[in-house]
Amino acid sequence: MNQETSAEKNLKGTWDQAILTFLFPILLVMGVRWALFEPFVIPSGSMIPNLLVHDHILVKKFSYGLRVPFSDKWLVQWSQPQRGDIVVFKYPENPDVYYIKRLIGLPGDEVVVKSGKISLNGQELPLEAMDPKAGDKGFTYFNETLDSKNHVIRFMDFKFDDDTTPQVFKIPQDQYFFMGDNRDQSSDSRVWGYVKHDYIVGRAWAIWLSCDSTLPTMTFMCDPSQMRWSRLFKTLQ
Repeated sequence: MNQETSAEKNLKGTWDQAILTFLFPILLVMGVRWALFEPFVIPSGSMIPNLLVHDHILVKKFSYGLRVPFSDKWLVQWSQPQRGDIVVFKYPENPDVYYIKRLIGLPGDEVVVKSGKISLNGQELPLEAMDPKAGDKGFTYFNETLDSKNHVIRFMDFKFDDDTTPQVFKIPQDQYFFMGDNRDQSSDSRVWGYVKHDYIVGRAWAIWLSCDSTLPTMTFMCDPSQMRWSRLFKTLQ
């Protein structure tokens, strides 16, 4: 009788260990994705030249706080999104889709866009033209300064038109205004409006993998022969 009881205990211990061994990696991965980092792949060219198609990035989920698991609600917040941040968020017209853009306007700001130039609360953002040889043919590149932070943007070749009718956006409370760095080839807040605070996912942090094309049979995997080695482990700003 004692031998049977001992065998039952050993069997129970074996099953407990097996279940724990199986569940622990799953829970660990879920915890990291919920609280720390989540990977995303760039599907479009709206953030060129700073993010390219097939850049694989890590997003800091804890940049602004922590959410209630499986919810849009915030559990705790310790900072707010800042102008110039590259942010992943839920697309306002379909929350099941994720977008990535640069944060231009905060709640209460007035953003005016006129022929590609941005004015923020009455002040035009400085643009410094870059060497024409620095980018792709057919495009013009500028250094744009936003809250003392610089980033590169690009336009399709054209001349700024002073007669263009300005677009004026007065950003409501608890919402944000985003634009792509590839200004003439980006669908952003100029088209579909503002992003509410609860749809913010996190700040893009670094590129951990990048390639020119993916495998024909597995489009979610980079083609090893098409790697962009110089972009690996590049932090974003």
